[in-house]
Amino acid sequence: MTEEIALRLGDVATSTAPLPERAEALLVELGRSIPFDSAWIALADPLGSGYSSLASTALDERTARYLGGPSMAHDIEVTGTDQVRPPLSPSDLPFPAQDLPTWAECLMPAGYHEALAVSLFGPGHRHIGFLALLSGDTEPPRAAVRRRLDGLTPILAEGVDPMRSVLVLARLVQHAVAGVLLAADREPVRLPGFVDDPLLATGSALLEAARRAVRGGRLHATFLWPVGGGREGDSYVRVTALNAPDELGTGFAGIVLLSPPGSLRRLTARELEVLGLVVEGCSNQAIADELVVAPRTVAAHLEHILAKLDAPSRTLAAVRAERQGLYVPSARRDG
Repeated sequence: MTEEIALRLGDVATSTAPLPERAEALLVELGRSIPFDSAWIALADPLGSGYSSLASTALDERTARYLGGPSMAHDIEVTGTDQVRPPLSPSDLPFPAQDLPTWAECLMPAGYHEALAVSLFGPGHRHIGFLALLSGDTEPPRAAVRRRLDGLTPILAEGVDPMRSVLVLARLVQHAVAGVLLAADREPVRLPGFVDDPLLATGSALLEAARRAVRGGRLHATFLWPVGGGREGDSYVRVTALNAPDELGTGFAGIVLLSPPGSLRRLTARELEVLGLVVEGCSNQAIADELVVAPRTVAAHLEHILAKLDAPSRTLAAVRAERQGLYVPSARRDG
């Protein structure tokens, strides 16, 4: 029976259905093997201690709203249910369940007396979410039911992991070695399986450039970033910025990945800077003012750029530079 339910859950977990639909289907399928009256599954905030409701079955609106609030998050932490451990029942607690606000104010008045609760974790103990199976029974869940649920939690975690779609996108960028999720207003979150890089640290100029690149719903942008100060002869990394998948919600602005620069078409450091300004539509005079050089110097750079990009005009050169990521953003700040 356990193997059969695991296979059915696995089919749901690996499906391409939208995340909320997938989560609800997992709960329905889980109910064929685990007895419960109502169920609630939520995603953990990767940058905080709260949870956001993802799906539920047979829960009234008031109870579902309460479970998605701060009291539930507090009680999860107090009981240690946010740790890697087997499913927990109120009967396992060293104090009465009614001492917890969630039980006293919400679950018991709603007719629930027992539950099995467990946190969902991905590879590397990455906290994905939380599952609560609620029951009106007064008897604690049997040991066999606990073991069955414990064995199925990895499948449930895979099925509701919003990072899955992120990693699919990230793996499309060839040879990417470092990457983060760019939060809307908080520190970035390192992508599982990618290395740390100081260029992707909180407050870096590179991240601000990536944020601007995907602002306004733009799906994809790529550009170069100097490593070592931007002087002639320095090396570069390629930056790829992708719009965040809808499954992540509104808290994330995009995905930022670093990879080797590839061919620079013999473009010099200064020419890459000039191209960044050309991509932004700056005139020769504006470029000269920005770079503190004479307009004739800019004209000479553009002549070399057109030849190296095999472009008959600055407009076509800008298009090719933007599409191929052969420019350094003009708003780059060193440091």
